[in-house]
Amino acid sequence: MRILVVGAGATGGYFGARLAKAGRDVTFLVRPRRAAALRERGLRLIGPGSGPEEVITPRLALAEQLTIPYDLVIVSVKATALPSALRDVAPAVGPRTALVPFLNGISHLDTLNARFGAGAVLGAVVKVETTLDENGDIVRLSPQAELTLGEQDGRPSPRVQELVRELGGAGFEVAASPDIATAMWHKWVFITTLGALTCLMRGTVGDIAAVPGGVRLGPAILAEAAAVSAASGHPVPAPEQAATEATMTQSGSALTSSTYRDVAVGHPTEVEHVFGDLVARARALGVETPLLDLATMQLRVHQHRVERQPS
Repeated sequence: MRILVVGAGATGGYFGARLAKAGRDVTFLVRPRRAAALRERGLRLIGPGSGPEEVITPRLALAEQLTIPYDLVIVSVKATALPSALRDVAPAVGPRTALVPFLNGISHLDTLNARFGAGAVLGAVVKVETTLDENGDIVRLSPQAELTLGEQDGRPSPRVQELVRELGGAGFEVAASPDIATAMWHKWVFITTLGALTCLMRGTVGDIAAVPGGVRLGPAILAEAAAVSAASGHPVPAPEQAATEATMTQSGSALTSSTYRDVAVGHPTEVEHVFGDLVARARALGVETPLLDLATMQLRVHQHRVERQPS
């Protein structure tokens, strides 16, 4: 199976490197600047589960070098880069190509469906905590690495089972879901809760839990996000919601969100795709989300500031 990973950042780079190391036929579609860095340093993995350091020599392609279809295209870019990425990857998508997006939220499915047809696009949930350091190396912040796949309409699918077999045994967990839409919604609830909590308070979960009243904020944000999910037809089961509450209030936890890490270093965020879309759906459904609204406004102010900076 020929696999094209669109992007070689913290998430796509990690999973693609694992697949390449396991002997899969993997190519990374990257921009010229990232290609130059990867040719010079290799694709480096650092952190738990990766040992002190692993260096992969990746097979790279630029957009103009794509000429034939791939069997699997993993789309792993920021939501803000999705339109240009889809233009670049179009020559690699044929009638039998499966597209698996590694993005948060759900609105990207509409974009992919409109461009390539809903039949080509799978739903996916990725759970991994990675970031890029100042050298562009991938730093793994925790041992968790999971990928869940499913057809958008929830039907059993031989191609999903084939992908689970093909992607398995590469150093991360792979599973098929009979209801990937619900799985995607529940991850969306988790990441918006964690993102809003850590961005509003500018600290780790442990920092927030340590101050008076801090343990009440995470559950309050979670209640808003879960209410939107439930109103959309995807209620969060009580045990899962309780587990998320425990995560958001854990004493001494160093957990933050990728959104907070982006804000802390002055990078742009996926505010509209992750937060703006959720609060817009809340308004349409008549669900009140004052804390999520406040976090969204704060992130929009950050985004406006970043966009005004000279390039």
